[in-house]
Amino acid sequence: MPEDASIVGVLERIVFYNDENYFTIGEVKLSEGSRETVTVTGTLPAVQCGETLELTGAWILNKNYGRQFKIASFKSKLPSSVHGIRKYLGSGLIPGIGKAYAERIVAHFGADTLRIISEESARLKEIPGIGAGRVKAIKESWEEQSALREIIIFLQTYGVTSAQCTRIVKTYGNGAKKILQENPYRLARDIDGIAFPTADKIARNLGLPNESERRIEAGILYAVDSAELDGHTALPQDELQKNAVELLDVPTELIAKGLSSLIKKKQLIPLPGSELNLLQKSDQEAAEREIAACVRALTQTPGHLPPIKIERAVLWAEEHAGFEFAPEQKQAVATALAEKFSIITGGPGTGKTTILLAVCSILRAKKVRITLAAPTGRAAQRMSETTGLPAGTIHRLLKPEPLLGGFVHNENYPLETDFVVVDETSMLDNKLASALLRAVPPEAHLVFVGDVNQLPSVGAGNVLSDLIESARVPVTRLSAVFRQGKRSGIVTTAHAILQGDARPPEPRQLSVYDFNPERDIHFIHADSAEDCCKKTVELATRAIPRLLGLRSSESIQILVPMHRGNVGVQNMNGLLQKAFKPATTQSVPGPGGTRFEIGDKVLQNKNNYDKNVFNGDLGYIENVFPETGGVRVRYAESSVDYTRSELSELQLAYAITIHKSQGSEFPAVIIPLVKGHFMMLRRNLIYTAITRGRKKVFVVGEPAAYAMAVKNAESARRYTGLPAKLAE
Repeated sequence: MPEDASIVGVLERIVFYNDENYFTIGEVKLSEGSRETVTVTGTLPAVQCGETLELTGAWILNKNYGRQFKIASFKSKLPSSVHGIRKYLGSGLIPGIGKAYAERIVAHFGADTLRIISEESARLKEIPGIGAGRVKAIKESWEEQSALREIIIFLQTYGVTSAQCTRIVKTYGNGAKKILQENPYRLARDIDGIAFPTADKIARNLGLPNESERRIEAGILYAVDSAELDGHTALPQDELQKNAVELLDVPTELIAKGLSSLIKKKQLIPLPGSELNLLQKSDQEAAEREIAACVRALTQTPGHLPPIKIERAVLWAEEHAGFEFAPEQKQAVATALAEKFSIITGGPGTGKTTILLAVCSILRAKKVRITLAAPTGRAAQRMSETTGLPAGTIHRLLKPEPLLGGFVHNENYPLETDFVVVDETSMLDNKLASALLRAVPPEAHLVFVGDVNQLPSVGAGNVLSDLIESARVPVTRLSAVFRQGKRSGIVTTAHAILQGDARPPEPRQLSVYDFNPERDIHFIHADSAEDCCKKTVELATRAIPRLLGLRSSESIQILVPMHRGNVGVQNMNGLLQKAFKPATTQSVPGPGGTRFEIGDKVLQNKNNYDKNVFNGDLGYIENVFPETGGVRVRYAESSVDYTRSELSELQLAYAITIHKSQGSEFPAVIIPLVKGHFMMLRRNLIYTAITRGRKKVFVVGEPAAYAMAVKNAESARRYTGLPAKLAE
């Protein structure tokens, strides 16, 4: 077979297409009127059926699929033959033209069809059934596809995915290429999912100078964004300058000049009176300023609750509950009723549920309008089960407004309520806290409930801790443990961790089957990362189902400290996907080389206000659409469709990070823990993981790793500007 060959033909069928790297398996018809097709494999970005392809490469013999043409390079042109045009338009590429309309249009205009659509689209009205509205939709879609095609060809050498190209065209329209050539660094600011390194790679290939003002300013802002991913809402100027020098590899004086320019443009805001010379982006500065202003308004505005004799009300709540409250529980109930804004913080088993039920019972008896909310659906569901009142997620409570951005409810259209209780407030980041507080009417009462010892929010900020330390809001700290009895192991272990007790929760066990079903927490020893993976999978898919009767991934959640590594989320999901369910022929390619199959457990990894699904929502794939590369996901409240370009918002969720588990509880959790996780091993991490288990907790790993986590009481410091703003 020739080593260097070329073929020309019409792309008849796309058998497989990978959005991440454009790898394609297709069938090409070599000549007009011929029935002969050949299988081609290789990189073909943004091609559609019906296009004429000029391919160079080599013929190979695949032992399973026979003779194929392996592509080395290609050129593509829009179809010119009637057959090619009909195939191209009938592929569903352009909304408004399906197979039936493709037949009619091509029958009428013949080989001139594509020129008519491009240059004389009004003539499409000559086709019966196509009116002015459909013509407009076809023309707009054609122009978008033309721009998308040009951009993909332009960017294919820079590692930009077709999904990113689609977002670029949607943002910039037909002027996308011109904008990119003038200032590719705009991508990092304007396009979700494209960061500075990609924009910088494009800029360098376009010949933009290394020390250009645009590059330096974009790099500084990227350094701030990177700090936000670590939870900071601000950064000391010296640290920011050092990070930017390392990132951009330019002299310090140029970075200093770039910082001055960004401050002048108010894209970076200095924090007055800060010893560390903190700088923060304008959106984080505004969010913190709004939080501080709302706290002042809440605490200074008189409430409108009906008269409540608090001591008598607490006694009534005790009678209603059937037992006497502990002194700190009584204090928490009294403070919540008396103060406009208060905080209740405590670990598992300290009576937060008792207090919540008591407060709600008293307020219901007084006919007070109560609003209950939490950051996650699972936490909101628990609130509802506890109180018998409706509860929802904060996002759904505020009602996202995708077209205008932000939420329906804000300071101009506040919530219609007298009393707001928010649970799991350790999860509140700056921006969500700001949006929530702006929507609470100043005359309403507000109670934050949360465990300050848990991990801070995934998003930037440290709101609960900052509010507690500010002393601007009354705080009730719950320390006494009340949840006792046979199943107190989870609670006692959690509190032992807070005290720095690094002993594993029970004697070492070697076998995943060698645990006492009566206990609620177990430590299973693993000798290595490989042994840890093997035992985690065996425990989840065989031992727990056999000994405890919990048989699905809905009941069992694996919580991992890190994304990468042998005992990381990515590798564990690959192993668990195979073990939890049989492989299916129906699947579509997902991000990072994964495949999504019917029944897979998945996690939404960003807020999508259009679909009404949010970061951290867990669901199950109920259908896949191989012909379009999309999926349908069933969530607790609805089913949601995802196109191929939207699959980057999903990830497999048999295993998730401990951070992503915040606000949720699961019947059984398994925590793989090895010394290779040392970068993440902190006391609040293992504490958070263990308190996610409602009935059973299994730690699988090395005792030394457990000890490392418990002994490391240093939480990663978060720089924020909220304490200074609360102190003003």
